[in-house]
Amino acid sequence: MFLFKRIFKIFSAALCLLVLCCGLSLTTAYAQPDDGLYLGGFPAGFVLNTQNVEVVGLCEIFTENGAVCPARESGIKSGDIIKSINGIEITSSGQLTQTLKEDFSTYNMTIMRGGETQEIKLNPIIDKSSGTKKLGLLVKDSINGIGTITYIDKSNNKFGSLGHPVTDESGALVPINGGCLYGCSIYDVKRGLRGNPGELKGIFDNSKMFGVISTNTKCGIFGDISNDFDTSNLIKVNKGTVGEACMGKAYIYSTLSGEVGEKYEISIVKVDEHNKDNRNYVIKINDKRILDKSGGIVQGMSGSPIVQNGKLIGAVTHVFVNDPTRGYGISIDNMMSS
Repeated sequence: MFLFKRIFKIFSAALCLLVLCCGLSLTTAYAQPDDGLYLGGFPAGFVLNTQNVEVVGLCEIFTENGAVCPARESGIKSGDIIKSINGIEITSSGQLTQTLKEDFSTYNMTIMRGGETQEIKLNPIIDKSSGTKKLGLLVKDSINGIGTITYIDKSNNKFGSLGHPVTDESGALVPINGGCLYGCSIYDVKRGLRGNPGELKGIFDNSKMFGVISTNTKCGIFGDISNDFDTSNLIKVNKGTVGEACMGKAYIYSTLSGEVGEKYEISIVKVDEHNKDNRNYVIKINDKRILDKSGGIVQGMSGSPIVQNGKLIGAVTHVFVNDPTRGYGISIDNMMSS
C-alpha cells in the first residue's frame, strides 16, 4: 500500500545516484513543550536511504578506441545488487564511487542476483572526457514514494506512518540508513477496481523537509518531526486501544486532493486483537466521496488514521484486491509499541 518508486540522479556518464542531505534542525530556541498526540491524515513524500546498491542500467563509456561497457561485457545485469568489491562492503552509492578511486586494476565484484551470490570480474576503463576509471554502471541506493502520516507525538517530536513496512519485490523488509520526509500535494487519483488497486498521485515539495526517518519496521515507518512543525491545523486526540474498539461506525482521515486530510465515514466489520500479521481490523468504506473519487482504499492511503468514539485506534494498511471498498487496519497499540 505504500506507493514507492525508485529514483536516481546521474553523477557522470557511467554512474548515477541519488544524493540527499537529510540535515534537519530538531531544536528551536523558542519552541514550547507539547505533550499532545495529533492526528495525521495528510500525505508526505518519503525518501528512504537503503543499504543496497542496485544496478538500474548499463551505459557505454567513450574511450580512445570507441564506446565500451565493461559491466555489460562482464555479465552485469539490471537488478543486480552490488554487495562488495575486492572485499570492501558496498552499502551506498557513495562507497561505490570512492572504491572506484582505489588503485585496483581489476574489480572482483560480489553481487546478489535472484537471491543467489555470484562473483564477477571487471576491468575498468578510462573515460575519454573525464580521464577517470569507469565501469559503465547506473546505480541507485534510495527509494521514494507517497504515504500518509498517522500521528505526530509532540511530547517527543516523533511521528508514525504507513502502518506496514516498505518491502522489496520479494516481500522482505527493506533495511534502511535513515531518510527524509517532505511535503507532498495530491494532484490526482487513479480509481481502484476489482483486481487492480488504485493509487494516489502526488508531487514532492523538496523545499519542505519536515522530518527525519529513522526506522522501517513491520508496523510502519517512524522518525523525528522538526520541533517547530506547525500542529495548529491538526486535531489533538486521545489514544485508544484495540480493546476499546468495536464493530460499527468509525472514521478515517485521509487526503485525496491537495495537502490537507479530510474525515470520512467507515465501518469496522471485524476486530482481531491478536492477529499475528497486524491485521487487527477489517474496515469498509461507506463515505460516498471516497467511493466516487477513488473507488475505495488506494495505494498511498496507508497510514490514514482510524478514529472511533473520538480516539485514535489504528491506521489503514492494506486494501482487499478484489474489493477496494474493504481493507485492513493495524491497531495503534501495535504501531506505537514497535
